[in-house]
Amino acid sequence: MINYFPFKLVEYIRDGLVEQEHFGIIVKISEDKKGFKLGGDKDYPFYLRSCAKPLQAALLVDFQLDEFYQMTSDEIAICCASHTGEACHVQTVRKLLNKAQIDENLLKCGLHKPLSKTEQNKMLLSGVNETVLQNNCSGKHAMMLAICKKNGWELETYDKKKHPLQVAIKNKIYDLCEIYNDYAVTKDGCGVPIYAMPLENMLRGYLNLFLDKKYSKIRNAFIENPYLIGGEDRLDTAIMSANKDLIAKVGAGGLCIVVNLKEKEGLIIKIMDCDMKARAICLIEALKQMKWLEASMLENDLIKSQNKTDILTLHGEKIGFTKCTFQL
Repeated sequence: MINYFPFKLVEYIRDGLVEQEHFGIIVKISEDKKGFKLGGDKDYPFYLRSCAKPLQAALLVDFQLDEFYQMTSDEIAICCASHTGEACHVQTVRKLLNKAQIDENLLKCGLHKPLSKTEQNKMLLSGVNETVLQNNCSGKHAMMLAICKKNGWELETYDKKKHPLQVAIKNKIYDLCEIYNDYAVTKDGCGVPIYAMPLENMLRGYLNLFLDKKYSKIRNAFIENPYLIGGEDRLDTAIMSANKDLIAKVGAGGLCIVVNLKEKEGLIIKIMDCDMKARAICLIEALKQMKWLEASMLENDLIKSQNKTDILTLHGEKIGFTKCTFQL
């Protein structure tokens, strides 16, 4: 039985009439676990989706993969990325695979067109097909294979729930997120296990990871490589490019988590219908209200591209606007 109660976060108003509404939940907590919730999630568990990636990447530090392969900041970033399949992303994944001497054909993340529209157009004009390295999860899968190779674990079945790698990942996520009871588990889009938990626990996991000196290499990888974490037209890349004190990571299913390193606080948004534009508009408004994005930061070109609140005709005529309906 579903027992959460999302809050109306944004309206799309066309010539005076509400045409579209989006509901969701916003949670904020600090390092001492104080905070607030907008919308009643009732601790309902949602799947982490790609917000799990930096939590999963904690194992590269635990197993000393970073030292064993002398991993660079960009290689650590790509392990945490939901990237857009551009040349910089593909080259970084390939660099890590070459270091570990792993054949890219072992990657089990599957094929899809690169998320970058620019890259899609280049491929269309040149007549080439997508590769597994352009999958937005290829960096995570490369890391998983590298951990298995270093630990002497079987490579062919690294994606299976009972594989030692996936058992270690579950234990690590549960530890960071302070989970003491099992919730639902399913397969993520790329085929590996993904776990569910309340939104507040996701935030605890991020604060426990990014505020811990042990995982400073992961924190620094986000700060130093915002474009590798996402890429073209990605919300997390825009947020981190505008404010270097913020760590951001998107996840499918309408999720985005932001950690303010300076304030030692975290914020998560969940858009119930998973609309990416609504997620961006609401999150930027929330960051504005909390002063995590100041006026000058809102003028950042990448932020402005994510925060298009005018409703326009194909001729450029403004006939409406979006309006956030919440106050934090």
